[in-house]
Amino acid sequence: MTNSHSEASAGVTLAKCTLSAISPPQQHYSNVIPASPPRINVDPNKTEQGLVKLVLCLVELLRQLLEKQAIRRMDKGSLSAEEIERVGTTLMLLEKKVKELQEDFGIEDLNMNLGPLGNLLE
Repeated sequence: MTNSHSEASAGVTLAKCTLSAISPPQQHYSNVIPASPPRINVDPNKTEQGLVKLVLCLVELLRQLLEKQAIRRMDKGSLSAEEIERVGTTLMLLEKKVKELQEDFGIEDLNMNLGPLGNLLE
């Protein structure tokens, strides 16, 4: 009977040791798993501003891409002086209009954080 009693007490000790040695996964992976991104603000009163920010951000992204393309074409000499003037004027007017709309809607920064990819705009 002593033998079964010592086996039972050894099992209890082993169970206590095993349970106390197991730690929650968060402790092991806290430096590996990135924090969750901020939640989307779904305030109905700010929906219009959020939509305007998204649209203006995309317009600004396209404007920057068009500007880079125009510079590449200028460097290659594939644009005439008239085309260069027209493209430059159009891009400046577009940038000005985006800034006006940004001020009208109280949007300070058009840039959007894409998480691990970084910011959308330069």
